[in-house]
Order: sequence, then structure tokens, then C-alpha cells
Amino acid sequence: MDTTKRRALGKGLEELFNNEQLDFNKIEEKIIDSTPKEEIVDVNLSELRSNPYQPRKVFDEDKLNELASSIKEHGVFQPIIVKKSIKGYEIIAGERRVKASQLAGLETIPAIIREFTDSEMMEIALLENLQRENLNSIEEATAYKKLLDSLNVTQEELAKRLGKSRSHITNMLGLLNLPDEVKGLINEDKISMSHARVLSKIDDKEKIDEFVDLILNENLNVRQIEELDMAINKEEKIRKKANDILDTYQNQLEPRVYQLAKNEIKKKEEAAKKEESTPKLEAAKNTVVKKKIVKRRKVEEN
Repeated sequence: MDTTKRRALGKGLEELFNNEQLDFNKIEEKIIDSTPKEEIVDVNLSELRSNPYQPRKVFDEDKLNELASSIKEHGVFQPIIVKKSIKGYEIIAGERRVKASQLAGLETIPAIIREFTDSEMMEIALLENLQRENLNSIEEATAYKKLLDSLNVTQEELAKRLGKSRSHITNMLGLLNLPDEVKGLINEDKISMSHARVLSKIDDKEKIDEFVDLILNENLNVRQIEELDMAINKEEKIRKKANDILDTYQNQLEPRVYQLAKNEIKKKEEAAKKEESTPKLEAAKNTVVKKKIVKRRKVEEN
């Protein structure tokens, strides 16, 4: 690699990566400003391949068409950044410009060719998308996970370097624990980020599936899902406690005492049911509880 290219990337870029706050704009600006005009070359669009670490899987067609119209009229103002590969080039930054240029019917695009490590390729791609594009929730969460692993930093340190709150990073990462089918619904915007955040805090996959069904078919809002989860958890705890008591003492208690215990448990169950609840929420709760009872009975019968 010649010294000009190494200098353009080298220490200055490394310092930007090691800065307390990560900023893609500064990294890109550093590369462009340190590149002589004669080193900005036109490369064939047909020779370009996507960055393998690109977090964005779906691009907004309307926005791409808008950018394509602008490129048709004014051209590509800012060069993309690429890395030479065995066959052609890999895009480091500027994939939207590449796709829009293809839509605009161009054959070439201005580019800066630089050498990057795999780690730098990933970090630049993730930063560009996190700070410039509207990633969907799962793409954003995946980007945070990759940055945490690549930079070997804590969630708190990453949050500080990206200008985010620690709770935001934690909540986003929690989405990665959701079942794949739920992640798909989030990607399709069928489940909101607020709903997804509540679902990510539930360990029971069957309960998640039941809540997703209620969100999609009964249009339950976030607060209703939270109340429903709390209500079901409370009822399950009461039932478990009741069963534990009866299993432990049934053979030791006199019938009269045993009946008193059953009555006391029943009172607690009724008290829990009297808690304030909307008809819609109560109906939803009953649906979930009934499903659980039916499933449990089928298991017991088998």
C-alpha cells in the first residue's frame, strides 16, 4: 500500500475511532479531506459489491427514487468510499448513492479507494447506518451488538460514544432475544417498538405468542399488554401457592380445616379478579388464561 493511502486512513482515522464519541460524519470527512482530487476516481458500478457488514437489509424505494432523480439532475456530489477486493471493489460507505446511481442509469460513480481491516469495514458501515439512516429496530439492535463485540466496550461506554442513553441500548439489545417470527413482524412494522420492548421482557415464548396474537387481532395497546401480563402473573402465583398448600397439607388436614384453606384461597383469587380492568382487557385476559387451561388439560390427558 502506498504511503499516501496509508496516511489518509492511518493514524488520523484510528484516532477518530478511539475518540470518546464516535461520529461517522467526522470519519468520512477525514478520509475525503485528506484525499487529493487526483485520487478520486470513477469506478464502474458493475464492479461494486455491498459491504458484507452492511446492517441494512431493506432500502426505502421512495427515498432511493428521490435520490436517483437528484443524481440524474445534479450528479453524485460526494464520492463513495471503497476497498479493492479480488474482484472489483467492496463498498465501505455510500451504498445508497450506489443504488440510486444504478436507478439513475449511470455506469460509473466517483470513489475513494482505501485499505480497511474487516473491523474498520464493519464499524464504518454500522456507524453510517446508525447515524444517517432510519434502520428498523432489529437492524439497529444488531448494529449495536456488532459494535459491542467489535469495539470490546460495555453498553454504558457504547451509549456514551454514540450519544445514546444506556437504557436505549439495553432495550434495543433485548429485542434480539425475541423469537424470529416476532422479529419478522417488527421488521414488517406490524408490531411497534413499544410493543416489542414489552414482549422482550417476557421469558415465556408461549405467552409471547399469545400476546402477539392479541396485539395483531385485538389491537391491544402497550399499557393493556403490560396490565395483562401483570394480571396473569399474579393469578398464576396465586394458583401455584394454592396448589402448593393443598399438595402439602391435604392428607394432614381435617376436612373442616382443609375447606377453610380452600375458602381463603378462593377469596384471594376473587380479590385479584376485582382489580380495575377494562372489558377489553378482561376479555383478552380470559382468552389467554383459557388457552393455558385448555393446553394444560391436553397435556394432563396425554
